[in-house]
Amino acid sequence: MRARCQVSVGTFNEALKISQNRGVVALRPGPGGGVFAAAQSPLVRLGNLFLALDDSETTVLEAVRMRNALDPLLVEDALISSSAADIASMREQLAVMESAVVRSDATAFTRANWHLHARIAGTSPNSILRTVYLGLLDVIEAHTLSVEPPTVQPVAEYIEYRQDLHVRIVDSIEAGDRELALRLIEEHNTERDSDQTL
Repeated sequence: MRARCQVSVGTFNEALKISQNRGVVALRPGPGGGVFAAAQSPLVRLGNLFLALDDSETTVLEAVRMRNALDPLLVEDALISSSAADIASMREQLAVMESAVVRSDATAFTRANWHLHARIAGTSPNSILRTVYLGLLDVIEAHTLSVEPPTVQPVAEYIEYRQDLHVRIVDSIEAGDRELALRLIEEHNTERDSDQTL
């Protein structure tokens, strides 16, 4: 395979490691070992995207459900506790998300989205709530191999919509508009035709 691809041993080994980390191939050592196509990763619908997961589908679904239930509490805390520096930090993460939108990179967008939620959670003075929420985000991210685009809706269109929604959430937090912020987080977590949301 290395000769066919005309690459160095180091480059080939790095490509194998990346492929293994993404769940594309399985590497088996010893007699009868080698490079094998990996079993299909379980997919979990997240909004109009799909997460390709390791073998922890149930764990991720439970973590997303709990995270969504805690979002309104964290938005309430963010409305009260966010400083100008916190808002600036959220806007920096929105810029990372926007960059992913421009590239139509659903995986980068989703990970940046989770980091935005972590920054919002970081404003909470409730250490138990903050710790639990950040732990849930870690579980979701740790078990996600990649984000797969939908087959029916263009990925660029969907993540652009989600980007705009997150901008409006941060705007409402900055404005201290509780009613709007809670309405937006409800839209965020109950998007029509979605099992789970980003």
